[in-house]
Amino acid sequence: MKEFAERLKELRHEKGLSIDKLSKATGFSHSALVYWENEQRIPNAMAIITLAKYFGVTTDYMLGLEN
Repeated sequence: MKEFAERLKELRHEKGLSIDKLSKATGFSHSALVYWENEQRIPNAMAIITLAKYFGVTTDYMLGLEN
C-alpha cells in the first residue's frame, strides 16, 4: 500500500491540511491517518472511497492504479 500512503500524504499537503484538520474533515481518527500514511495499516474500502471523494479523485488514483 505504498502508493496509497504516498498519495494520501501528497493530497493532504496539496490542500495544506494537517493530520488533525483532515481528521476533523473526514471523521477518521488522527491515529488511523498516521498509520495509513506510514504504511502501518491498510484502510478498508469505505475509508478509501471517503478519502477519494473528499479529495475529488478516483479510488484508482488513491491506490496508485492510475495517474
